[in-house]
Amino acid sequence: MTSLDKPTTEETSADASADDARAVTEAALFEAFGGVRGMVETVLPGLLFVSIYTVNKNLHMSALAALGVALAMVVVRLARRDTVKHAFSGVFGVGFGVVFAMMTGNAKDFYLPGMLYTLGLAVAYIVTAMAGVPLIGLMLGPVFKENLSWRTRNPGRKKAYTKASWAWGLILLAKCAILFPLYWWADTTQLGWVLVALKIPPFLLAVYLTWVFLAKAPPPIDVFAEMEAEERAEEERRAAAASGESEGASAGRHRRES
Repeated sequence: MTSLDKPTTEETSADASADDARAVTEAALFEAFGGVRGMVETVLPGLLFVSIYTVNKNLHMSALAALGVALAMVVVRLARRDTVKHAFSGVFGVGFGVVFAMMTGNAKDFYLPGMLYTLGLAVAYIVTAMAGVPLIGLMLGPVFKENLSWRTRNPGRKKAYTKASWAWGLILLAKCAILFPLYWWADTTQLGWVLVALKIPPFLLAVYLTWVFLAKAPPPIDVFAEMEAEERAEEERRAAAASGESEGASAGRHRRES
């Protein structure tokens, strides 16, 4: 290897910085979307509902079993003092589905609130991306400690968040385009199994595309670190001013005594 072929220190540092940025992005996405455990908590209640209903066609038993396992997952998280936002969202989703299905007596209605939520979320992703305030940026900004700094100070990240929001919106719309016709034409078990099958793959595709867009974007601006630095600088200025006043008073006393 010639001297021209050898990587320079700057190139090595840039590669290390890029690797660090990708690692931070992966960790943030894992935290924001719940990771493997969050996916399990999302899939398990619906899987239990359709499994039991496929066997005995009992709406009440299927609905209560799904709600019970969702509540159990929240209790486990509380006992372990883990974050409960993903488990709680699952409980609310299952709870709405149970109430709706019980009220109408139609087992397919167990899935309808979740389907409507998915449709609404798809529209929200697309509308916010068109408006220049992409929803994925609003969600991930606090996770990356950049809050809304990407809107005005980091156009590269705003572009990445916009692309990611478009990806989420279109993927969720495609999912709805499959599920809503099945809601009208298929029976409960067919709809349930297709819905369970479509829980994870579209989600993973959207997360992967988000990671691709953000990995190529500029690093986030840590506004919390900036605020802490400003506070330290202000404290240092105050300390210096107090020290100057103390020295001035001391010098004045010396002059009066002399």
